[in-house]
Amino acid sequence: MLTVGDKFPSFTLSAVKGGPDGLGGPGVSFTEVSNETDAGKWKIFFFWPKDFTFICPTEIAAFGKLSGEFADRDAVIYGGSTDGEFVHLNWRKYNDDIRDLPFPMLADTKRELCEALGILDKDAGVALRATFIVDPDGTIQWASANGLNVGRNPQEVVRVLDALQTDELCPCNWTKGAETLAPQELFEKAA
Repeated sequence: MLTVGDKFPSFTLSAVKGGPDGLGGPGVSFTEVSNETDAGKWKIFFFWPKDFTFICPTEIAAFGKLSGEFADRDAVIYGGSTDGEFVHLNWRKYNDDIRDLPFPMLADTKRELCEALGILDKDAGVALRATFIVDPDGTIQWASANGLNVGRNPQEVVRVLDALQTDELCPCNWTKGAETLAPQELFEKAA
């Protein structure tokens, strides 16, 4: 799996648009997303194993509810799986929890991005529950992966993004607004 310090891979994928336009029908519902989309912004990429499953919509809806918090941090969200864009669209149309998602749903049907990231489950051949925070230069600054049966905590992604954006030393359980660590003060206390 790619990790902190690695460049996020180049890609171009079909996607279901975020927001109400995403439910407009063929030609209106779809867009193309690449690693160059939203250049200069922080990006949150998260992947789930399959559409029409049980844990996935809980995570996707939770990321959707936090989209304003990510936007306030000059970050954009992209969610995706190895399902196709027509499957994503159908799932959105018939699942109340994800119908109004504000972010695009990426369709990595050839599994090229998932393979490049190293996040395909070895047995099932679908994406792990992987999350990446990518800085405006396209470098991965945080990477996390859960197995297929355990959902993640999107609020933790917000917390880590906040910490990364301070460009300071942030202690365990640090939250936005709390003090960061000052190395000089720590050295003075130790002396």
